[in-house]
Formats: sequence, C-alpha cells, structure tokens
Amino acid sequence: MQVQFREFNPFDLWIWLEFSTTPSRMEQQYIEEIFDSWFYLGKLGGFNAENLQVTEIGVDISYLEYQEETADNSLMSLMHNMGEFEYLGTWGRCWFDLGTSDAIALDVLINSLLRLNQEYVEIQKLIIGGENEDWPVQKTDRAEFDPSHN
Repeated sequence: MQVQFREFNPFDLWIWLEFSTTPSRMEQQYIEEIFDSWFYLGKLGGFNAENLQVTEIGVDISYLEYQEETADNSLMSLMHNMGEFEYLGTWGRCWFDLGTSDAIALDVLINSLLRLNQEYVEIQKLIIGGENEDWPVQKTDRAEFDPSHN
C-alpha cells in the first residue's frame, strides 16, 4: 500500500483510499469500522502525544506508577468531527476535523490500514489530505460540519 501526503489541514482533512477493485460490502464494513474506531479514540483524546507515559518509560513497565496529575495537566487533544465514509468505484473517502489531536493519530491509522491491506482488503493507495482529481470535493460534501455554513 502506497502512502501519500498532500496539502494538510487538520481542521478540513480528506482521507482517500484507492482499492484494487470495487470493495465488497464486507470490505467496506472493515474499512468503516477502522475509521469509526480511530475517530472515537480521537474524540476521547486518545491521541495525546503530551501524555505518553507508558511509551516514554520504555520496555520494562512492570510496576509503573502512572501519574494522574501528568495526565490531568496535559492539554486536551480531541478530534472534532467525521463525515460519512463514501465510495465511488475503486475509491473511498472520508472527511475529518482532527481538531487538536496529535500526529500520532495518523501513525496509528496508517499502521492499522497497512495490516488491513495485508490481511483483508487490498488497498493500493492511502492519500492523506488534498483533493482527488478522480473525485472532486464539492463544498456541500462537508457543509454539515462547517460551523460557518448557516
């Protein structure tokens, strides 16, 4: 699976997937569950690089004394919105407002999609950001999430 980054705006982000064939309903369900799970973790602040206490300790985490005050004092890093996952032929896309979540969120998503590609759904390309000339974005595609749209 090829991973590409285009123009990146965390508050107005399209994520594109190109499949080798039109995905079946079951393959679509796998994809949507990954994105839904990823978004819910982000909405709950799971991608907060300011509070990675377990990772920072290293290999031996036996008897780790987790510091609640460190967690409580870190800045919130929450995802804000997610659009519906859409399909057109061999393409899939979804719109996100990543809010203040940290870049670790993208690593987690990429790692998950790499494994999905190896085991269940053949994904040719993952494009993070920008627009897709094969499937233009209309302003109305994200209007329901745009706070200035009233």
